Amino acid sequence: MTPSDQSGLALVQKYFPNLTTKQIDQFSKLGESYRDWNSKINVVSRKDIDGLYLHHVLHSLGIAKVMPFADGSKILDIGTGGGFPGIPLAILFPNVHFSLVDSIGKKIIVVKAVAEELGLTNVEATHARAEQIRGPFDFVVSRAVTRLATFIPYTYNKFSQKQLNPFPNGILYLKGGDLSDEIKEVRQDKEVILLDKYFDEEFFMTKAVVYIRMA
Repeated sequence: MTPSDQSGLALVQKYFPNLTTKQIDQFSKLGESYRDWNSKINVVSRKDIDGLYLHHVLHSLGIAKVMPFADGSKILDIGTGGGFPGIPLAILFPNVHFSLVDSIGKKIIVVKAVAEELGLTNVEATHARAEQIRGPFDFVVSRAVTRLATFIPYTYNKFSQKQLNPFPNGILYLKGGDLSDEIKEVRQDKEVILLDKYFDEEFFMTKAVVYIRMA
């Protein structure tokens, strides 16, 4: 592991101290795997690869602070890119099934390879548009793919009516910056949960998980 990966892994363990030995091993291998694949297919900004654990892994795990998924849940990650937030969440929740979808095929190549290298058997990666994916899912997750009002229709008719988790089924959307205008466009019940409530790092001061009830 590089020094930046070692400090990044320590950061994950700081906020998730109950990881199993297997999970620690998977998180430790994650950095090397992404460095290797990113040199072939750019899925993370090359100038940001040293910030992988803070800016991408821990950011993705912000969803877990808001919603600790129940075993047996089914989660759809729309516009997963290189596998965020789906891959880190799949490590953290080995008994939850994650479907990772992106319309760009080369990104799904990376997702499949990383999942295989980490031994993630609870990840399914598909090259498709969101509209082509059928549910039912308990939650849809995503990371700032587009404006919320544009994103919400991608999720229609994808939610299970069965409730397994603390919040009713819906969307958990990672977003940064001033959300006041976007939130006004959302008609559904919603809540903005600021991530600086859970994480001390300055990076999270402007980051939030937007929960939108859809079922």
